[in-house]
Amino acid sequence: MIHQPLLFAPFDLKGIKIPNRVVISPMCQYSANDGFLDTWHKIHLGRFVMGGAGIVFTEATAVNKSGRITHGCPGLWSDSQIAGHAAITSFARSHGSIPALQLAHAGRKAGMQRPWHGNNVLTEADFARGDMPWPIFGPSALPVDRGWPVPSEMTKADIHNICNDFASSAKRALQAGYEIIEVHGAHGYLLHSFLSPLSNQRSDAYGGSLKKRMRLPLEVTEAVRAAWPENRPLFFRISAVDGTLKGWQLADTICLAKELKGLGVDVIDCSSGGISGSATAGKSQKIQPGFQVPYAAEVREKVKIPTMSVGLITHPIQAELILQNKSSDLVAIGREALANPNWPLHAREILCENEKFDHWPKQSGWWLKRREKSSELYKAKS
Repeated sequence: MIHQPLLFAPFDLKGIKIPNRVVISPMCQYSANDGFLDTWHKIHLGRFVMGGAGIVFTEATAVNKSGRITHGCPGLWSDSQIAGHAAITSFARSHGSIPALQLAHAGRKAGMQRPWHGNNVLTEADFARGDMPWPIFGPSALPVDRGWPVPSEMTKADIHNICNDFASSAKRALQAGYEIIEVHGAHGYLLHSFLSPLSNQRSDAYGGSLKKRMRLPLEVTEAVRAAWPENRPLFFRISAVDGTLKGWQLADTICLAKELKGLGVDVIDCSSGGISGSATAGKSQKIQPGFQVPYAAEVREKVKIPTMSVGLITHPIQAELILQNKSSDLVAIGREALANPNWPLHAREILCENEKFDHWPKQSGWWLKRREKSSELYKAKS
């Protein structure tokens, strides 16, 4: 039993009091309809709110229609999409969670299959379902992998428009009631593809040296920060390493994080990999519990900025030790929350004394506590 666990200590960030350090990571559901959220998303995210998470992230949300990963990905490129998001943020706030949104553009990974149809390039079977391809673009005319579509190299006008799209979506996120937004700069999507020398082979102001490759992600961040209120936190998700010797390295992440801090980013969300193939860790990495935590620790130490750990964090004691060891300030739970939406509530039972069912929604907590007392009485009599 760990006394006074940090996992359930409040965390103040830009004037927002986050009730605990458990974050539900953005997790794509590939179930939107032409970019609109629907009942699925409200129930999916609502489970995590009722489960007691401090911050609940809505999945990667495209800043324009061509920036979706799949036909089933949501967007916030139109005012008409605000209402669907507002229903989620309203529910989250009313039950004590902080609603957060990840803004993204898939870049050269846009327009691919939904995972349950193959998680690859679109095929004739997808076309028959109505999932048709659309033009994609990236920093250079280099495909994700062999057999993938070749993106068009972005022009200066394209780059200018992307910055505006991110800023416009951030303004809509504010109208929708989000209290935190995150710029998605990881997993091989547009901003990461500009950062990595494996995908960016430009020779202009947006490619070549590390400084030039960082230019677009920094310009996007600057535009978002200008559109997002100063008293609301801004996160940035980074792939800390590409997982290959010739790719993006942790030292590069440190340089980028310092620049992001200077632009007003409040938390660095440390993931890894995804520059080619699936949006997960580099193939050369050994996947083990907490395998990305050292990246968050290094950024936190070298840059003096709050970080968030993510990746195979499954047990409450594991999460607590990450915080106790000062590896990060927040802990993001993803697929484990899919298996157990009440993970934070169950974690309290393990880490906190005398708090059994106290933080459950009253609609169920009162009965569960009553059942617990009845069970204890029965055991005492027997």
